[in-house]
Amino acid sequence: METTNFFNQLTQINITGDLQITIRQGIENQVIVSVLLQNTTCGDNAKNLIPPLTLRGTAEELDNGFFENITAPLQSASGLMVHMEAFMKQLEESKKNSAMEKEKADREKKEKEAKDKKYNDALQKADELEKEGKFKEAWTALPKASEFPEYAEQLRKKQSVYEHHFAPSLFSE
Repeated sequence: METTNFFNQLTQINITGDLQITIRQGIENQVIVSVLLQNTTCGDNAKNLIPPLTLRGTAEELDNGFFENITAPLQSASGLMVHMEAFMKQLEESKKNSAMEKEKADREKKEKEAKDKKYNDALQKADELEKEGKFKEAWTALPKASEFPEYAEQLRKKQSVYEHHFAPSLFSE
């Protein structure tokens, strides 16, 4: 019996996954060879849609052209499954990031709502005290401009109005 280099040639194809080879005797000296690449690390079920590569020919034809006919398709299928798995991992990462971004946006929205509520509550308290004629207490109840820089000008005007009532200027008429 002659030595063959079948397995040496098979390892040189450089594929990722398990190779399933089925050999069946056909009619009139024909041999049918089915080659299927399985990659269990690929989580995308679309890999199951890749059909097996089927070759038909005499034993001599298959001896002469087997590796020439399977190399490119197997490398393509292997590359596709590796890329599909990388894509699935990236998709999962994107989902996580998206959820994280949504959570961050929700948290920022809640913080802004809480800050706005604090501002509005303090402003309402100051208005109530103003109506009661308690201008000094109203001035104290106003939100701090340092905590709410976006309302600083409005707060200074209110403070000025309140100050006019409880601490009139010595220099005004």
